[in-house]
Amino acid sequence: MTRVLVSGGGGLVGRFIVEDLLGQGYQVTVGGRTRPADGLFSNPVGFAPLILDADLDQARAFDDVDHFVHAAFDHLPDKYRGGEGNDPDGFRTRNLDGTVQLFETARKAGVQRCVFLSSRAVYGTQPVGTLLTEETPPHPDTLYGTVKLLAEQALAAMARPDFVSTSLRITGVYGAALPGQPHKWQTLFSDYLAGRPVEPRLATEVHGRDAARAARMMLELPSGEINGKVFNVSDILVDRHELLKLLQVATGCPHPLPAPVTDITPLLMETRRLRGLGWTPGGRDLLARTIRSFYP
Repeated sequence: MTRVLVSGGGGLVGRFIVEDLLGQGYQVTVGGRTRPADGLFSNPVGFAPLILDADLDQARAFDDVDHFVHAAFDHLPDKYRGGEGNDPDGFRTRNLDGTVQLFETARKAGVQRCVFLSSRAVYGTQPVGTLLTEETPPHPDTLYGTVKLLAEQALAAMARPDFVSTSLRITGVYGAALPGQPHKWQTLFSDYLAGRPVEPRLATEVHGRDAARAARMMLELPSGEINGKVFNVSDILVDRHELLKLLQVATGCPHPLPAPVTDITPLLMETRRLRGLGWTPGGRDLLARTIRSFYP
């Protein structure tokens, strides 16, 4: 049985990866500060203490591990961009130096494949109308994006035939890994259902299960197709008008919707590279089904 260590596996995004791997018969160990609560996952998982600290020897976490998926990130609660708060140096040290040290430790331990969850934030500021491809020159305009890009580059430099290394530039992840678990729109939906005003906003989205499948593909595809590469992981461009309209249909809530967004500021991410390897996300049908599942 293939053994996978998932750092940050107890997080909102990491849970999707763990659940996907469990469903495909992998033996999964969650790496993190604390052991996952009972019942967090559909099947039993192992646990390995693991933190983002470049000064610690954490080689034991990689004992008997075949693959490593790095989904952990240390930031202020509910914040990524701006998640450094008033400690940018510590933020960079933990999330860059700590991450690179984990990559090095995994390589030295004989881990065969390493997948890093990066972000569309690496692209930063781009001219309006730019289609973001993996060849688009990155210009991160946040510390979060800068740290993700530098970690990508460090991992790519380690890529070898015996250490297959890939980064996934993932956009906003929605959905719940298991019924009843938290999702990122809970506050937004609560505000709308309570009649509180909601500001218009447009964003790129991908369901967590589709993101998780992309991560698993990096463990299963021929190494020559993925080694040392980055892949965009995105699905649909959705504004809050459309999103809350689906919620309105699911709940019958009569509150007015925010205005549709006409200024399409977010830049679309091209996913042709990943789709060419067989990845097909769920699109708007999956979005609608997901929202209905929150309000059965």
